[in-house]
Amino acid sequence: MNTLKIKHIYMYMFVALFAAASCSDDFVDTKPLNEVPDSDVWADPALSEAFVVGIYNGFGQGGFDEQMQASLTDEALFTHPGRGINTINESRSNPSDQGWINGSYSWSEMYKRIRATNLVLKNLEEPMFDEPELVDRLKGEAYFLRAFFYQQLLRYYGAVPLVDRVYELGEEDYTVSRNTYEECVNFIVSDCDTAAGLLEGQPTSLGRATDISAMALKARILLYAASDLHDISTASSNASVIAGYDHPEYLGYTSGSRTERWEKAKVAAKAVVDMNMGYKLDLSEPVTPQEGKENYIALSLGGGSAVADAAAGTELILGRFFVDEKDEGGAYVGRNNGPNGYHNWSGNTPTQNLVDDYEMIDGTRFDWDNPVHAAAPYKDRDPRLYASILHDGADWKPRTSDVEDGEPFNQIQTGRYEVINDSGQKEIFYGYDTRNSSIEDWNGSYTGYTMRKFIDPDPAIVDQNTRQQIPWPVFKYTEAVLNYAEACIALGEDEEARSWLNKIRYRVGMPAIPDTESGDVLMDRYRNERRVELAYEEHRFHDARRWMIAPETLGQQVRTINIFGALKAGADIEVYRYDPESYDYTYTPQELDPGIENRNWLDKMYFISIHRDEINRNDKLVQNPGY
Repeated sequence: MNTLKIKHIYMYMFVALFAAASCSDDFVDTKPLNEVPDSDVWADPALSEAFVVGIYNGFGQGGFDEQMQASLTDEALFTHPGRGINTINESRSNPSDQGWINGSYSWSEMYKRIRATNLVLKNLEEPMFDEPELVDRLKGEAYFLRAFFYQQLLRYYGAVPLVDRVYELGEEDYTVSRNTYEECVNFIVSDCDTAAGLLEGQPTSLGRATDISAMALKARILLYAASDLHDISTASSNASVIAGYDHPEYLGYTSGSRTERWEKAKVAAKAVVDMNMGYKLDLSEPVTPQEGKENYIALSLGGGSAVADAAAGTELILGRFFVDEKDEGGAYVGRNNGPNGYHNWSGNTPTQNLVDDYEMIDGTRFDWDNPVHAAAPYKDRDPRLYASILHDGADWKPRTSDVEDGEPFNQIQTGRYEVINDSGQKEIFYGYDTRNSSIEDWNGSYTGYTMRKFIDPDPAIVDQNTRQQIPWPVFKYTEAVLNYAEACIALGEDEEARSWLNKIRYRVGMPAIPDTESGDVLMDRYRNERRVELAYEEHRFHDARRWMIAPETLGQQVRTINIFGALKAGADIEVYRYDPESYDYTYTPQELDPGIENRNWLDKMYFISIHRDEINRNDKLVQNPGY
């Protein structure tokens, strides 16, 4: 059969098929198999709910990205350079190169989710199905999520344009100006109040908003609103770049009573505190240090581990949970941050700056100038240190099979140590968890520490290749307690603040704050308490800014630790283990090599710039100061 004849047959077949199809209305009415029409979504309660659940993807991985916000602060150093971390930490951020921004703070991502919440509220204003309780719940969640996403933007950029409707095709103008900071706060608070009313009494589902979530968000945003950075008079006296900005209304309050703002923050936080969701916050004296460590570990694991008290999970107001079947990145916190000697990546490593801020077990400050402290810096410290940070000599999980012969004691090794070799001579052994390790040295910590908080201690969880089920704490009860204490101190109600801070301290085995501490002294103690209690939970980045202490905290160089173990006379150690009976240890704090990271603070960094592309798209936007 020749080619021309084949072409004719195919042409006839096509014409016949087209003719047959044209006789059927079904052909032209066929719906795409990978999309659901709007009319179907909002007429079906299950599809409407699925749409709302999808908006929670705006949480991203919570704070469990491979690089964490902690590494944009004095909490941590990110081990692997070149991902935009240094751009922030060295104050090189600018409108065309902002540096690394977690997706849950991204301008475009947040507005994408805000548009989705507006779609929900528009289409459920006059619902097409008769399930009023479900409608209220879905609307309540949409109001909460819109408030949350605006809060994320407000924390990074200051005031943003408030969009509370769905833009349609063919509109004359899609540009919009920034609202004032005060208007943004009021909008978020209003959405929180509406959400709380709609969600009150509704059934709860794991990882979805409740009325208490909305109350917790309101408490947080009002605390920020009362802080130094957002009181323009105070902020201007501390930062010339703010004092010289032509639009201070985008950054904070230019008028009104700051005392009233603190009162609102206090009332909102107390409403959450009165829910009595705290884990072991009913103690009248400190627990033992060991129990304190276990309590804090349980809190950090959020009920997601088989080897910690599941009751601690009840303190979680809202979490980002991870589904094993989806192989989500947030389930690999152990692999991303555990020690390289366990074949992990030592990603966001604690700094000596953070370690130094954990108090002694008697409540006094740790001090390198104290010879007793300097000789044994990990002895008799706040139990939260041991629950949050893996330091030299700390007990940890069993090593993998290829390492266990060389390190059978399951202890962290971040120093250099003398050992006796086969020839009976002293030689230097580099710990398995260092950058000179024989195990994945490129993943070794620069600081001499690795993260323990949020990593499941269950030996069955082999961090390098096993997912864990630890939720990210979007909101938890202890944050509300701390928010309440801060507002009380700001209002001069020191006794009330101390009583709640002591509840947190008793739970972890720390003594009460002395009654003699009040005013600015108490505020400093509170700030340190918040620092260690909420470490790695995406608070320090914002707290250091809103308190305007960033120059002396975030702007300081990262400090690390150098550890050397010298054999004592007569000691004969061939396989190293931590052993003060056989070794004299020397601990030397030092600054990080500036070739790795050279931290610098410029006051423009109080607010991240609006990206150049957003300014180009919307000529009504005014850039933040200093850019």
